[in-house]
Amino acid sequence: MSGDHPHVTESASHAHVGTEHELSPFAIRAEAIEALLIEKGILAREEVQRLVQITAARSPADGAGLVARAWADPEFKARLLADPKAAAAELGIDATTPAKLVVVENTAGIHHLVVCTLCSCYPRTLLGLPPDWYKSLNYRARAVVAPRGLLREFGFELDDRVEVRVLDSTADIRYMVLPRRPPGTEHLSEADLARLVTRDSLIGVGEPRLESTPAR
Repeated sequence: MSGDHPHVTESASHAHVGTEHELSPFAIRAEAIEALLIEKGILAREEVQRLVQITAARSPADGAGLVARAWADPEFKARLLADPKAAAAELGIDATTPAKLVVVENTAGIHHLVVCTLCSCYPRTLLGLPPDWYKSLNYRARAVVAPRGLLREFGFELDDRVEVRVLDSTADIRYMVLPRRPPGTEHLSEADLARLVTRDSLIGVGEPRLESTPAR
C-alpha cells in the first residue's frame, strides 16, 4: 500500500534499501515443484490461482484492525499476544497458516523490527503481500547489521536508550508488530484508531500516524 506512509512507495524512494530483488533458490525450487505437481495432476492450476487471489486480497487493514482493538481493549490485547490466530478469529479474520504467528509489543524501552533474512517470509494472512523493499537483499542484510541506520532511512529515529530487537521470520514462524498507541488518541473510536496504523508500523520500520489536527 503506497499510501501507508509518505516516505514509502512501491517504487521505493530509499535508494539504499532498494527494490530490486531476484528469485531466491527457495522460490525457484518452489516454482519448479509447483509446475511438476500440476504436470502430474496432483495439483490443479485453478486451485493455485484461487489461493493466489485469496492472498492478493489480503491487506494491512486486517492487522490494523487487530492493533486498534488491542489499543482499545486491554483484555483483547492480552489474548492477541497469547494466541494471535484465535484473537484474529474473534474479529472474523482468518489467520490460518501452517506457520506459527507471533505478535510482539513495542514498549517505551523496546522496539521490534521484522525481517526475513533467507527470503520473504511475511504474515500475509494479516498484512497481505510484502512490499518490494522487504524482499530486497539490502533490507534483509542491513536490518540485521545496522537496524538503526536502516530505520533512519525510513525517517524513523529511535532514542539511543531504546533497545532494537530484530526478529527473523522463517517458514515456521511469522511476526507482526503491535506498535505503541500514539499519545492524545484516547477519544478516538476503534475505526479511527485503525486508520492511524500503517503497514510500516506493523513491520517495525515506522510508527503509527499521529492524529491530524482538525482544520480551523
